Amino acid sequence: MKVQSYLSFEGRCDEAIAFYKKAIGAEVVQLMHYSDAPADAGMEKGDGCAGAMPSPEKVMHSVIRVGETELMFSDGRCSGQAEFKGIMLSITASTDADARKWFDALADGGQVMQPLMPTFFTSSFGMLTDRFGVGWLMVVDAAK
Repeated sequence: MKVQSYLSFEGRCDEAIAFYKKAIGAEVVQLMHYSDAPADAGMEKGDGCAGAMPSPEKVMHSVIRVGETELMFSDGRCSGQAEFKGIMLSITASTDADARKWFDALADGGQVMQPLMPTFFTSSFGMLTDRFGVGWLMVVDAAK
């Protein structure tokens, strides 16, 4: 069994992908816009799985690789209001320098909830919400 996260950026998916590529070195594994759907896919009626179809340039589905993890992204219903309540993504860095670099990059335009700092359980730990509302935990692998 494999469990993966699927994040809906509600109309800002392309922007989010570009941000994560720059901030944490994300790699696009798959990217499909609504315009990429074949003509016989039954989407020409304007009916999507959640109602009216988003515009053709919006992301229907994507797979993003960050380190060893794959995340799935889309534009969802394009409501403009992405909400990621109750969920945070966690990055385990090998070094304090990597943790600092990724934490600062993700915090750009976001909100730091817990500054990156040493704790009793690791040399660096911090929490933030990025500019898209995604919550992140940053921790250095204490076993290294």
